[in-house]
Amino acid sequence: MLRTVTAYAPGHLTGLFQICDQPVDPILKGSRGSGVSIDQGVYTKVTVEPADTLNWVIAINGKETRKAIVSENVLSKLKLRINKPVFIQVKHTLEIPQGSGFGGSGAGALTLALAANKVLNCGFSELEAQRIAHVADIECKTGLGSVVAAMRGGFGVMYKPGGPGVCEAYLYGKSADYRVVYLHFAPIQTKEVLNNPRLRAKINELGGRYVDELKQELTPIRFMERSKKFTDHVGLSTPRLKKIFQAGEKKGILFTMAMFGEVAFTLIEKERANEASETLERTIPGCEPVIVGIENQGARFV
Repeated sequence: MLRTVTAYAPGHLTGLFQICDQPVDPILKGSRGSGVSIDQGVYTKVTVEPADTLNWVIAINGKETRKAIVSENVLSKLKLRINKPVFIQVKHTLEIPQGSGFGGSGAGALTLALAANKVLNCGFSELEAQRIAHVADIECKTGLGSVVAAMRGGFGVMYKPGGPGVCEAYLYGKSADYRVVYLHFAPIQTKEVLNNPRLRAKINELGGRYVDELKQELTPIRFMERSKKFTDHVGLSTPRLKKIFQAGEKKGILFTMAMFGEVAFTLIEKERANEASETLERTIPGCEPVIVGIENQGARFV
């Protein structure tokens, strides 16, 4: 008999952050940072049926893959509580670009942990399932705070690092008045950045200070100003991104880079969203900018 559960989590664009991965306990590892959850995300459908042996398949946007390392990690942890042979089918559907700073690994891990725990009757609490996802993201070096960002939603600043139940964040209360406008070009591997000592040092030179400043007063414009300075300091901007930044400044629109992806984005008043999109279209002819709202709900069953 087939059983199915589906969960959803929003994507998240990070503007600036501080690496906080010194603790041995992965639940205490994470980041301090500021970013915005968008109303595009990841749906994960988990279907279970009886089988002769315990096995699973994972598909991303309709294509089966053996390279979904975070999802494999999550399932390997849940496996300890599966006491009978079943066939597990995992279908991740991404509305966001993959591997490009949209928090897809965290959203995918979280939705899988929640949905699989429920449909398989593993018996983990919701907090325990959230922590399984966080630890998987940490161990695979695909993210530091993307699981807790997907869990919370909203536009805010995470000022205490760690996994679910440990981290603390402040959320901005007027996000309905704003939109995110972004243009995606290509992925950047988070793992490579987190393993680069020079880039880690640059990130932590400014990241923590800007988090402290935004915790004192969080507004969209302060977030964009500091995110842009952070982007300039880290120095990963491509020529295409720099061209967009310059064009935006001439129009009084601040764009910054997603951490980490070749993605330009702005958090802007909803009345100016079309203006920001048109600026991108004029700067990069033939491009297709995306306008999205802020998702104030975190991960949930659907």
